Amino acid sequence: MTTAPGRPRDRRIDRAVLAATAELLVEVGYADLTIAAVAERARTTKPAIYRRWRSKAHLVHEAAFPTDAERVQVPSTGALDTDLRAMVRACVDVFAHPVARAAVPGLIAEFAADPTLHAALVERLADGPLGTARERLAGAPVDPGSVIEAMAGTTLLALLFRGDGELDDDWIDTTTTLLLKGIAP
Repeated sequence: MTTAPGRPRDRRIDRAVLAATAELLVEVGYADLTIAAVAERARTTKPAIYRRWRSKAHLVHEAAFPTDAERVQVPSTGALDTDLRAMVRACVDVFAHPVARAAVPGLIAEFAADPTLHAALVERLADGPLGTARERLAGAPVDPGSVIEAMAGTTLLALLFRGDGELDDDWIDTTTTLLLKGIAP
């Protein structure tokens, strides 16, 4: 068995940096977030951060969209309407989370300049609840990717238009109904 050269990465630093990034995003927003401020809050150094993340945007995307499966659950009931409602709720939970809301505008702006960031975010979301939704929609009479894009796009646009407005159960029910009418046989 071979091991990687050098010291193993200290996961405590990773966790501290991600927590500091999440806190600062909510406090100051994407535009005013600096790696120096993250390093200070996490009690580490800028080089330690740049050894782990190639840019501020890569760090922010990981802090805003953690792979923690506990944060967003998508239960499976076997009933398309109930499952789709759970998927819409999960989408709201992902994008309406305060850290994600603070991160998304800056990340969208960064996508054009950094294709690796776009690929990393798509992969991270596909491995989470959106990937679960794709699996559950595999038997639907339309392309699962199209339903996911409609669900995520509707959620993001509603959050943008509503500012600090909450996407409540009525919004989730209405959105689920709109999606169902589009995919029901």
